[in-house]
Amino acid sequence: MVWRDTIPTWGDRRCARIGLLGGSFNPAHLGHQTIARRALVALGLDQVWLMVSPGNPLKPAAGMAPFARRLASAASLADGHRLIATDIETRLGTRYTFDTLGKLQMRFPNVHFVWLTGADGFVTLPKWKGWKRLLHRVPVAVMPRPGQNMQALRGAAAHYLAHYRLPSRQARLLPDLSPPVWTFLPGRQNGISATSIRQRGGFGDGAGHATVPNTLNSGE
Repeated sequence: MVWRDTIPTWGDRRCARIGLLGGSFNPAHLGHQTIARRALVALGLDQVWLMVSPGNPLKPAAGMAPFARRLASAASLADGHRLIATDIETRLGTRYTFDTLGKLQMRFPNVHFVWLTGADGFVTLPKWKGWKRLLHRVPVAVMPRPGQNMQALRGAAAHYLAHYRLPSRQARLLPDLSPPVWTFLPGRQNGISATSIRQRGGFGDGAGHATVPNTLNSGE
């Protein structure tokens, strides 16, 4: 399948529930796919956007593959319908999640966005620019990651949001709730990481990649 970005830079009037999964995707892997598929089902989302970052301020440039290669890696996990790989952050000209989200909410005023992150990302969230303001701007869904879950649930971000946690059994309500609000979604965990893939040979050997099935409406 030839990749084509279907998300317009200047937005549109669509009405939808969309999960945002941002990252370096250096490379994209089964862990990203697991998070996206779980979110589609558990949160009742219409789509998940895999937003490939042009550059992560918290990660060193050394070892970072070219943007086009990372985007192609994310596109290999997408189906172009419910799971979308996008370079929208590059086209928006933003570098920080808080700024990206602000522009997306302005340009897609009828979309209910949810920020998706693994437990490892939730642990490091307090290092992000404007992280508290971010939590007041968008609902957040945290997905389990091996060895990171307890730290995430006891960390600074969870403490800050202690009074705003939504039980996972009510997760489908999350996209329609006003922030701050978050939930932790227990489920299948995939311990693969981009670092381990690069250590085993990088992008070239296909390690960690998978094809997303055409139908993403089951929890399997």
